Amino acid sequence: MEGMLDELLHGEESQRAPLLDEVADALAAHVALEEEHFYPAVRARRTEDILLESLEEHLSLKRVMSDLLAMETSDERWEAKMHVLKEQAEHHHEEEEEHLFPKVEKLFDASQLEELGATMTAALAKLHAEHPRDRVFRGTREAATLSMPDVEPLSARA
Repeated sequence: MEGMLDELLHGEESQRAPLLDEVADALAAHVALEEEHFYPAVRARRTEDILLESLEEHLSLKRVMSDLLAMETSDERWEAKMHVLKEQAEHHHEEEEEHLFPKVEKLFDASQLEELGATMTAALAKLHAEHPRDRVFRGTREAATLSMPDVEPLSARA
């Protein structure tokens, strides 16, 4: 994702629109997977604060992406918004790598994590059959909720 964002930011202006669609689909798919599968599965007292912050970061990413998708790549504000998107995406990734993933690795065994990975891989395939970027516009009003009653947390399966 970070490489794609760099390419989009520093690439040819004529290539920005198609690459933006590709980046938007990748980012929207990532956010959807986390919100719909990963976060509900790993919610636990020791991760809830991180997850709630992550959901707010997702909201911010969706809002900036929504702005970018709605504007022309030649707009004078486009590059500034791209910088903001890139910085926010990198910060979000860093937070998860440093704080969330180590906790998840301690809370769940390898088979539980494999099961979750398989679920997310199947969901990603479904997402790529559509245009995940279309979801961005529907998700800019407020952060997604953490509790999802139809998903059993991995911690409850142990």
